[in-house]
Amino acid sequence: MTPIIIVLVILVVLVFIALIKTVQVIPQASAAIVERFGRYTRTLSAGLNIVVPFIDTIRNRIDLREQVVPFPPQPVITQDNLVVNIDTVIYYQVTDARAATYEVASYIQAIEQLTVTTLRNIIGGMDLERTLTSREEINAALRGVLDEATGKWGIRVNRVELKAIEPPTSIQDSMEKQMRADRDKRAAILTAEGIRQSQILTAEGEKASAVLRAEGDARAAALRAEGEAQAIRTVFESIHAGDPDQKLLAYQYLQMLPKIAEGDANKLWIVPSEIGDALKGLGGALGNFAPPTGGGNPGGNNGSASPRRETPRLDKE
Repeated sequence: MTPIIIVLVILVVLVFIALIKTVQVIPQASAAIVERFGRYTRTLSAGLNIVVPFIDTIRNRIDLREQVVPFPPQPVITQDNLVVNIDTVIYYQVTDARAATYEVASYIQAIEQLTVTTLRNIIGGMDLERTLTSREEINAALRGVLDEATGKWGIRVNRVELKAIEPPTSIQDSMEKQMRADRDKRAAILTAEGIRQSQILTAEGEKASAVLRAEGDARAAALRAEGEAQAIRTVFESIHAGDPDQKLLAYQYLQMLPKIAEGDANKLWIVPSEIGDALKGLGGALGNFAPPTGGGNPGGNNGSASPRRETPRLDKE
């Protein structure tokens, strides 16, 4: 192989390498820092870019998309001297590739240390209870400090989130007992309220039922009284229409005597005076039904015989 061919091969290789170094393709949402002889020249944006080979060099390629960086748990002391471990997540985005390259050596490490320092300052002014219930307040305060500090680094902090706040084990046990007691208390209150409501509804139902029952009894009593009054009126009208005499009333009373005597409690009878007169009339009527004994009345006054009257005979069915 002659020296001329070797030189040509070397030239072709150098030209190929120069072409490769001249053409730079930058992906979308990325940027590249170009230095010429160690000095910043320009920032390459996404697409096809031409640089001077062997003179311009690519210092750094930076992703311009939003980044999510979780930080390990950090021990922080609260205002009431309790140590809590806090996990944080930072959402940031590089807005200036040049500042992110030259203003800070490692912006990830700088953000982490700034987050830890800011958390200690914020949590140090809160007690444990406020720390556990003020996540939004802590997030807002932390984001404000980080956004202000990282602005000169060409970085924008979009969001800061606290993943977990872990108090000491003894405090966790006490909190669990307190929460269990609160749950039991709420359950007891709900149960008592349910029983109270049930009793109220039951009492209202019984009240409505008693009212309806009383109204029904009153209406039934009124209807019974009205029926009895109507029956009495009917009987009274029938009696007056038939024009009964004293003997018939006495006979009806005698028929009712067995019914009046029914029962062990009937020990005393009150007989109206009118009944005596009726019985006398009935006795007289029954005496007239007896057969004649011949002569005069031995027990009569002045030895005279009573005149005989024809009385209709009452047959007992």
